[in-house]
Amino acid sequence: MLPYAAYLRVYEPLSAFPEPQRQSWSAYADSTDRPRRAGALRVEHGESVRRMLSLPPVPAPREESPNAYLRRVDNVLYVCPWQSRLRSWLAFSKLRGSTPSKLMNRLVPQSVAEQTADDFDGFKRGGDASALRTNIRTSTWHVPTSWFTPFDGAERWLVLGSQGEQHDGATTMTPTRNLIYVTSMSQARRRVARALQVTRRHVGEVARVAEVEDVARWLEEFHPHSLVELDYGGLVHLMDDEALRSDQSVAELAAALTGLDTGQEELAFAMYQRVILRWRSIQILESAN
Repeated sequence: MLPYAAYLRVYEPLSAFPEPQRQSWSAYADSTDRPRRAGALRVEHGESVRRMLSLPPVPAPREESPNAYLRRVDNVLYVCPWQSRLRSWLAFSKLRGSTPSKLMNRLVPQSVAEQTADDFDGFKRGGDASALRTNIRTSTWHVPTSWFTPFDGAERWLVLGSQGEQHDGATTMTPTRNLIYVTSMSQARRRVARALQVTRRHVGEVARVAEVEDVARWLEEFHPHSLVELDYGGLVHLMDDEALRSDQSVAELAAALTGLDTGQEELAFAMYQRVILRWRSIQILESAN
């Protein structure tokens, strides 16, 4: 069963990678046994589940993943590395820092946790700041509002499949059900810059401004000819077909920003509330019994 998580990904052109990575990713793209796009998320999730179910659990892979999400546009190969080890280290550090030690010791033995932290520290000492850059961001149980700002409503790609298939009494999720937005990096940066400008001018909440600033800074770290993708991932299985068809969060947030910028405050409030209430209704499912 896929995790209830959404993903914001950056795919960089093959030319953005130094040798020998460029040659390695080119060979990977031609490989016949690499995970294909339709099932890649399931494979990625399966690897993490197996690590955490082992005894003792393995919070982060011992080696970095050789896999990536790929896109080809106009004969140009774009690569989004999984970076499973780095992302696991970052997630584990965040979990360890926010979880009481007694509870943490029940999740992962203290010796394993300390070794994982030591391995991550050694990695950070051995690399530069760019070594900690991840091409994939993950959000569980909802899509952060700031993640909608890089996209346009016309870039929406929806595929409806069954929400679940029964196998031996267990429900598994089909890879054919998805909602994705994809845009160019230049468009993404321009839209986020506009959103940041409008938000700074009209929104008093510091946290809202900081969220958009964070996305803007992250996008600046990548090649200017990259692609940016918002993938609803496993969240599509919390929404029925009608909910997915009617989900126009990107267009609604864009309308809210335009309303703020043109003095149409009632329109801005109505559009923003649609987005907030839609995702709040999904996010509360995290604590549903």
